[in-house]
Amino acid sequence: MVKPGDRVAYAGGPPGSYSEARLVPAHILVPIPAGVDDTSAAAVMLKGMTAQYLICRTYPVRAGEAVLFHAAAGGVGLIACQWLKALGATVIGTVGSDAKAAVACAHGCDHVIVSTKEGVAKRVKEITGGAGVPVVYDSVGKDTFLSSLDCLRPLGLMVSFGNSSGKVTPFDLGILAQKGSLYLTRPTLATYTATRADLEATARDVFDVIREGRVKVEVRHTYPLREAAQVHRDLEGCKTVGSVVMLP
Repeated sequence: MVKPGDRVAYAGGPPGSYSEARLVPAHILVPIPAGVDDTSAAAVMLKGMTAQYLICRTYPVRAGEAVLFHAAAGGVGLIACQWLKALGATVIGTVGSDAKAAVACAHGCDHVIVSTKEGVAKRVKEITGGAGVPVVYDSVGKDTFLSSLDCLRPLGLMVSFGNSSGKVTPFDLGILAQKGSLYLTRPTLATYTATRADLEATARDVFDVIREGRVKVEVRHTYPLREAAQVHRDLEGCKTVGSVVMLP
């Protein structure tokens, strides 16, 4: 039950969040606990819950495993890489510049690959002694999909959860067999939080790792709501690092 004055947050839901006030169905809201400020909650709801389902449910990462996470300096990446490190994983992240490499290193990555300078699959194989990784988390899409398959060990899982560079080009499914009987999934947060119980559990996990200090939320960019168009231009131009929050 939601009461006047409650601090609540949501991720997804019907369009319309670029506003000072709005009506949303109560069943998509979750309470913001003490110890988490409003700006951090806004920054972490969608990205944090995405990180949670990816690393805890789509492929539950275990301590000692090496994983590859593309766009490690992005909003989801900075949260996921810290969380992976807290789980005891060896975190390999990709970024597009030296400046972003420094950010990724400071947020959980053991190894950072600047994809504009070196071959990702080659470096992953070097880091893992030729074995490859059991899972790749890829939100980039078209530009990284096929090369990501070369980073996987036999029976590895390719988790394609975004298309920032464009939709993945159609391909022959037989390539999964050729590269080691690989698995492929295209998950969405909506599916993983479709029930109220799953939504509450996912949000609770996110807020818990923040309050415990295992994941630090750094809002590096804030804009007034009236500059929404500029926000989109900066995002499209890869001028942002981590989370972006618009304030009314």
